[in-house]
Amino acid sequence: MSLPFDPQAGPVSLEALRHSVSHIMADAVLRLFPEAKVAIGPPIEHGFYYDFELPRPLTDEDLPAIEAEMRKVLAEAGDFSCSSLTRAEAAERLRAAGQDYKVELLEDIPEGEEITFYDHGTWSDLCEGPHVENAKQIRHDAFKLTSVAGAYWRGDANKQMLQRIYGTAWWHKKDLKKYLDYLEEVKKRDHRRIGREQDLFSLHPDFGAGLVFWHPKLAHVRRRLEEWWWSLHEQADYWPVYTPQIAGEQVFRQSGHLQNYADMIWAPMDVDDHPHRVKPMNCPGHVTIFNSRRHSYRDLPLRFAELGTVHRYEPSGTLHGMLRVRGFTQDDAHIFCTPEQLSDEIVGVLEMVHTILSTFGYEYTAYLATRPEKYLGSDEIWEHAMAALVEAAGRRELPLEDDPGGGVFYGPKIDFKIKDALGREWQGPTVQVDFNLPERFDIQFNDKDNELKRPVMVHRAIFGSFERFVGGLIEHFAGWFPVWLAPTTAAVLPITDEQVDAAGELQRKLTAAGFRAVLRADGPLRKRVRESELEKIPYMAVLGGREVEEGKVNLRIHGEKEQRSMSVDDFLAFLIEKRDTRALGYA
Repeated sequence: MSLPFDPQAGPVSLEALRHSVSHIMADAVLRLFPEAKVAIGPPIEHGFYYDFELPRPLTDEDLPAIEAEMRKVLAEAGDFSCSSLTRAEAAERLRAAGQDYKVELLEDIPEGEEITFYDHGTWSDLCEGPHVENAKQIRHDAFKLTSVAGAYWRGDANKQMLQRIYGTAWWHKKDLKKYLDYLEEVKKRDHRRIGREQDLFSLHPDFGAGLVFWHPKLAHVRRRLEEWWWSLHEQADYWPVYTPQIAGEQVFRQSGHLQNYADMIWAPMDVDDHPHRVKPMNCPGHVTIFNSRRHSYRDLPLRFAELGTVHRYEPSGTLHGMLRVRGFTQDDAHIFCTPEQLSDEIVGVLEMVHTILSTFGYEYTAYLATRPEKYLGSDEIWEHAMAALVEAAGRRELPLEDDPGGGVFYGPKIDFKIKDALGREWQGPTVQVDFNLPERFDIQFNDKDNELKRPVMVHRAIFGSFERFVGGLIEHFAGWFPVWLAPTTAAVLPITDEQVDAAGELQRKLTAAGFRAVLRADGPLRKRVRESELEKIPYMAVLGGREVEEGKVNLRIHGEKEQRSMSVDDFLAFLIEKRDTRALGYA
């Protein structure tokens, strides 16, 4: 994840610095809790963590005390030195210290590989480095412990629950401040926080974990997105389809999903003495529609599109608001075409990807994910598919980064990573060529020579899922949706009771033009302005006696210091232009 600033460099890498600070933290924790056991403590993107088995649960209130102890450690730590031990010597040292987790890690080191310990002061840790040369290189005012969380040993829910302390470290205090300010902005934009404050969505574990309830305001946003999505697909000659929510288990066995993705498919239900499954993806349904009749080459390309709701089992510990859920709606589409048509079809998908992502102001990077070690289909077919992807990207002048071996077993793909307003990268659209389902479901068409041949099948999703995409939009826009999506476009605010009738008439005009507007007449104007701002209503049309007399509004626009005076007709035209052009800004 890139940051909105470039940190200053130091004598070694930031990774080595953060690795060293994680050791300092572990030393401090064991000084405060001598009976603690340490597990692993690696550097991670923008920080570090260390896992511990502790005599009591930690809270964020414990972190300042640990930081204070870390500064004491730094004052006496000295050099970071590396020493090599035999396996027997290492095991004896770790067992004597009662560090069972480290003993297990030692056992995983392959025979013949060097076993190293890094020491500072009185602390010693099984570690392969790298680290700073001396603790004096670590500034006392350039690190911060950020949070505490639970973490299973080695990510296995059947093993011990440990406590993970997260932190960050930088070469200079100013970079730490910039990063903490960035984290604060991330916290303010958290879609779960905004969702609660704006009454956008909710989650109810008793109803079902990982299942999103779209409240009226966010349902309005979704509805606008769906309407736009369908209009784009109609223009691109996609046919809408709808497929069932459940299917007989044999369908997912034939598709290979049951064998390859069993952990994510929900448990079977018995229907007429036959096991059925809630669908985890839409593609077998689209294949079934294609196979329901014989197709000629004249029918191709054939493009099916569906906003299909699917369910996948995600472990409870990975669920995260709208971004990681168990039930979601994919903007799914599948294209059936001849090999000769493949490049043109991919170009069409890439054009739609650009249209959609650029509308939201997203920058993006495209990656060509090539053949993995295990794959289906001949080398010749793979080369043709990859050549088609590269050719299509070239025709669109789309640079492709390499993702060697990143393709799925059934074909190569182009993956997109999108960058939001905070510089964070998100997994975005994907376009995949599939050799698996055409074989498994014996998909065929009559070619020009009247012989039966396999079409090429292309999977593509641009939003990916409405839940994840809209959750990301909430954070990208900080809840301030552009005019064409905004749940409430304008608040109409009469200054006194004498302007209420005129304010009501303006509200009706806005509604007739397709905008949601609220009329607020009760209480002081300042209070009503504040309420409208808190509800993230981008426009406030204030009506006083002069405005009513002249047929104007005094317009307050979010993000603008200066107020504007304009006629009611100009205000309506202004909003319509913002909506119809899908403008990102309000001014």
